[in-house]
Amino acid sequence: MAEIRIEQVRKAYGSNKVVHGVDLNFRSGEFVVILGPSGCGKSTLLRMIAGLEDITSGEIVIDDVVVNQLEPRERGCAMVFQNYALYPHMNVAANMGYALKVSGVPKEERDRRIKETARIVGLEDFLDRKPGELSGGQRQRVAMGRAIIREPKVFLFDEPLSNLDAKLRVQMRVEIRRLHKRLSATSVFVTHDQVEAMTLADKLVVMYKGKVEQVGTPLEVYNKPRTRFVGSFIGSPAMNFLEGSFAADGTHFIFDGIPIPVDPAIGRANAGRAAALGIRPEHAYMVPVGTPGSIPATVDFVEELGAGRVIHSDINGSNFALSISDHITSETGQEIALHLPAEHIHLFSNETDLRLDLPETAPVRKLELVS
Repeated sequence: MAEIRIEQVRKAYGSNKVVHGVDLNFRSGEFVVILGPSGCGKSTLLRMIAGLEDITSGEIVIDDVVVNQLEPRERGCAMVFQNYALYPHMNVAANMGYALKVSGVPKEERDRRIKETARIVGLEDFLDRKPGELSGGQRQRVAMGRAIIREPKVFLFDEPLSNLDAKLRVQMRVEIRRLHKRLSATSVFVTHDQVEAMTLADKLVVMYKGKVEQVGTPLEVYNKPRTRFVGSFIGSPAMNFLEGSFAADGTHFIFDGIPIPVDPAIGRANAGRAAALGIRPEHAYMVPVGTPGSIPATVDFVEELGAGRVIHSDINGSNFALSISDHITSETGQEIALHLPAEHIHLFSNETDLRLDLPETAPVRKLELVS
């Protein structure tokens, strides 16, 4: 196990800046997931930890040792790649034991560790097979076994499940989490898939455009997104947003002339200001048309999901999704009414995209000089 500190790390390719001053701390034995869309810098950050990319500036520290100048093999990290990176002409045993062979580990010790690792990843009966004779899930197990056999302090996973079908991804998520619990190594897992992130992470790091947007447990990030981007990226269907402004007395958020009750402390602090209101599809619900304070909408289409449905509606040109578990009858073109519970409303600054109940988003109050 190892603690990892990332201190003001930046990466640029010429004038193209891809990672902007990232600061992170991963505790020993923690399973960290770095989540973000394609091109946000998450894989570049992982490769800098591994030593496969040079750092433009800043420091990466593993167990109190600055590793910027260390070779990848000297960092105590093992990496699992998206494309498995297996040798097609070698069987499973040779693939898993290759790093030990080139390191000069005696054959007897290699064989012992290969058998033990194969048992851990469930490949005892496949040691003589070559990668082309294995399923995608089995090839991914070989790749993980090749990392495990080195007994690293840190496991690095670069979108390892992207090439698997949906059913295999679920199975491998369970296996990876089980392995982590068994091995107790520090693990850093990069993905663009929020389901993978939510189910695997002890700590979730959300990145966007080369910067860290939020760090927290999966539920902390889901329940209290720090930025509008995080709110929109975490959750499926995505969070709904309505543009409007706070009433002069701060008691309501006004959307298209409709007053929506909000937390009065946030409302009063931002009275009269434009902002964005966010609410997750599972937190809004339908009420009878004409209910005081409800928001009128028109059904666009309905997604049937078996256990429930998603109603996609239009509110004066704004799209609004509603997740419901029961099978309320609703048809395209139907007029409905929505209620947005104040306790589930998220409010974001239009200027900074930060949520408005964070200390750093509180309006600056001018001090009056006393003569």
